[in-house]
Amino acid sequence: MKTNPAPIDVVTFGCRLNALESENVRALAHAAGHDDLVVVNTCAVTAEAVRQARQTIRRIRRERPNATIVATGCAAQTEPGTFADMPEVDHVAGNGEKVSPSFWQGLSLNERVVVSDVMSLSETAEHMVDAFSARTRAFVEVQNGCDHRCTFCIIPYGRGPSRSVPMGRVVDQVKRLVDSGHAEVVLTGVDLTSYGPDLPGAPSLGDLVGRILTHVPDLARLRLSSIDSIEADPALLDVFASEPRLMPHLHLSLQAGDDMILKRMKRRHLRHHAVEFCADVRARRPETTFGADIIAGFPTETEAMFERTLAIIEDCGLSHVHVFPFSPRAGTPAARMPQLSRQVVKARAARLREAAEAAMARTLAGAVGTEVEVLVEDDGRGRTPTYLPARIDGPALPGTFVTGRVDGVVDGSLSIRALAEAA
Repeated sequence: MKTNPAPIDVVTFGCRLNALESENVRALAHAAGHDDLVVVNTCAVTAEAVRQARQTIRRIRRERPNATIVATGCAAQTEPGTFADMPEVDHVAGNGEKVSPSFWQGLSLNERVVVSDVMSLSETAEHMVDAFSARTRAFVEVQNGCDHRCTFCIIPYGRGPSRSVPMGRVVDQVKRLVDSGHAEVVLTGVDLTSYGPDLPGAPSLGDLVGRILTHVPDLARLRLSSIDSIEADPALLDVFASEPRLMPHLHLSLQAGDDMILKRMKRRHLRHHAVEFCADVRARRPETTFGADIIAGFPTETEAMFERTLAIIEDCGLSHVHVFPFSPRAGTPAARMPQLSRQVVKARAARLREAAEAAMARTLAGAVGTEVEVLVEDDGRGRTPTYLPARIDGPALPGTFVTGRVDGVVDGSLSIRALAEAA
């Protein structure tokens, strides 16, 4: 009797761009005829992310002793030897290789470690994914790589120089996703607001957003992933204020709230820039919510410096905060700076998370009694335009929009009493 082939599984760590590339990897591996394959798409942002990837690989090998395991992603790109030294790993692939059809077609013939120099890349690969598994929210890569050199960050060495996808190709991809049933598209990249200067005519991110909304009228929702507020162009702010289909939530790459730490991080903004940006956006579109990435315990951070970072949650009115305990990455300038004790780093991260949870709780409570629209994703759960988590009280089909009144907050989500449902 013929048995079903073992599955192709892709385990994803890290950012939304990795999530998009994992969908592409799955499609490429399937097209190449693989089965009993597990791809671990790693992240290099922190040492903890690398540790978790290695731990996951060991677990997968115990659970699937006969599977082919491929380690790829940013950690595999920046430290291939770490994964090549693991007996559980069959292949190590760089970020360029993982999105190459020829790599997957010739996997069994490839050398065990295939990691090319991403710094030599001049174009970003097209990730033409026709559909995502959930069929509600989809990601579109419009930019890859980074030309900045923040002192804590290893990612430019995992992703290469900044490069943009031409506007016409982005619009075509968004059309394909909408035609396949996706109601929401998220534009993503490593340094999203650096989009465009490498393209003919040097379009900005705001130009791209305007082009998408004009040429894909059936797109219900458009979102932006993490942006660098200091690089937000005037066209982007104008379309954000005037176009309801561009969702009123921005996630900012802040990292800190103290000017000296920001300078030592080699960031391009100061504290007042972030506060003024949030105030300006709210003046244009009052319902906007903000998220941010914040690093706890950066080298040389004093208690007073930390207090200024802690205060920026309230000063910017943040609600969706991602806290990262500082993790020295070999090869970065910050790794050579005077380090804080791990105890101090963990304690400050805990205080930031406590403040972030309180800020989110206030935001959720402030929505009680209002009427909101939710894009249902699964099990009656979804997101409001401001990216607040919501749960529908009653039947709700994935991929539909439900308008309802917020009756309360349950387990960190808005409880919605449905008033209407749209296809």
